[in-house]
Amino acid sequence: MKGAEKEVMADIPDFKKEQGRAIAADLGRLIEEASNTLKYMAGEGCSGFDCSQETLKIIDGWGKNRPFVSCDDLEEIQRDLGDCRRCKLCVERTNIVFGTGNPAAKLVFVGEGPGYDEDQKGEPFVGKAGQLLTKIIEAMNLAREKVYICNIIKCRPPGNRNPAPDEIKACFPFLERQLDAIRPAFICALGTFAAQTLLDADEPISKMRGRLYDYRGMKVMPTFHPAYLLRNPEKKRDVWEDMKKLISLIDV
Repeated sequence: MKGAEKEVMADIPDFKKEQGRAIAADLGRLIEEASNTLKYMAGEGCSGFDCSQETLKIIDGWGKNRPFVSCDDLEEIQRDLGDCRRCKLCVERTNIVFGTGNPAAKLVFVGEGPGYDEDQKGEPFVGKAGQLLTKIIEAMNLAREKVYICNIIKCRPPGNRNPAPDEIKACFPFLERQLDAIRPAFICALGTFAAQTLLDADEPISKMRGRLYDYRGMKVMPTFHPAYLLRNPEKKRDVWEDMKKLISLIDV
């Protein structure tokens, strides 16, 4: 592509997205063709290539489990979210709380939803629970600006009630896109709703915490929400044990 053509294409917002999708589609077709060719050769008794069942399983795995190719960035996702009216939470909110931090973070903290302070400021975890989260992050020898912080839902439920299933359903696709854009190595799911939503599970957080799970190739560590720790300070030790596991993995 010539220089002038590149400049024109750079001005087309969807060009890079479409280019990324085309590359991903081409890769998928190449893997499928390679797999089909080796299967055919194996059926014909060919011995010139490694057509064993073990090799075929590996290649099939490439097609099913190849890394997700994200064509989004956080600014684009936030533009798509816009002045969201996709659920009833829009009626009483003050601000949408999208997320904040390092767009290339190795660690993302996902909470439940904004509270009063977050709704007022438009930033996640800025109230008392947020101050405790900041202390936890600093105790991990990290800084808030080095991680990314967001929530399952982006608008405050009235009275800080639990998010309803329809509210989670409306908002979760945007969180999925955020996580796919950042592609962190680790996600710390704070509290029941974050853990259950990300992992499509129904176990209580007390049973899920401290264990590693997989989410689209990213490792998830569920633990108690900082707001829960404010009400139950004796559980801080459990959270710190969970964070020490994360520290040892992040440092590898």
